[in-house]
Amino acid sequence: MIALISAPSNLGLRPPQPGAVPGTAKAPEALREAGLHEALLGRGAIDWGVVLPGRYVDDGGHRVAGTVRNQGAIIYHARLLARRIVEARTAGLAPLVLGGDCSLLIAAGMASRVSSGGGLVHVDGHTDFRHPGNSDEYGSLAGEDLAAAIGHHLPELADIDGLGPYFEAEATAHVGARREDEHVSEVAGLIGLTIPAARVILHGGARAAAQIMAAPGLERGFWLQVDVDVLDPEHMPAVDSPDPGGLAPDELIALLRGLAPRAWGASVTVFDPDLDPEGAYAETVARIVEDGLGELGTDAVEND
Repeated sequence: MIALISAPSNLGLRPPQPGAVPGTAKAPEALREAGLHEALLGRGAIDWGVVLPGRYVDDGGHRVAGTVRNQGAIIYHARLLARRIVEARTAGLAPLVLGGDCSLLIAAGMASRVSSGGGLVHVDGHTDFRHPGNSDEYGSLAGEDLAAAIGHHLPELADIDGLGPYFEAEATAHVGARREDEHVSEVAGLIGLTIPAARVILHGGARAAAQIMAAPGLERGFWLQVDVDVLDPEHMPAVDSPDPGGLAPDELIALLRGLAPRAWGASVTVFDPDLDPEGAYAETVARIVEDGLGELGTDAVEND
């Protein structure tokens, strides 16, 4: 049974323009308005509440060296959200976190470490692997979450409460990056499996899911992180970094259907309702979540 957790964070994103605030914090309620909660509750899901973030602050270029944007607020929120995820899992539920931006993966990683959660499947149009070792422009965790999740970031973020690395690199799969992604080669050399978007488009989401399910380290289950910018901008322009060459909604649904039963929990991130004034793209995301993740956790391995 699914536990719906709203996590309306925008803390890991750059401001869309100076002084402005990213709109991803509005996503959970936009999805509710699009009918997602009603649909999932009608299938037996439970509303497990909201974990509110702190205030987003545009540092205006005055951030302390060696930190990321909103770092203190991200850490505080990660602890709160991790606790809520663990509570849901302890109750025998499959937590489905509706974000928000993908810095939420840190909380999922912390929860995974304390509840024997297994590996990570990271579905994203980008590798999200910028970090202090490969870029002088790090500082927005939503573009760096995979790096932090496997221990390649600032220890203040990658080792909160001594829990890092949150996921073992060899038990991590990434799906959906475009071939032009600047960090794709680095990621492919570090983690267990990488499947580019082009391969999913060519062979289908179901085949990609089967390959992931057979990968070493993922047999104990995994957390499933889904960033909707894995979709092509033709279908999903309401994200902060839309790039061509992404999946169609039905391709993503096929991928998620194959993965969701084995996943013990999932997060859906980076949809920005400010870029969707008519609500049409919220309906797209709601359909993907309902059809792709409706069987979340039904075949997941129980935690120790």
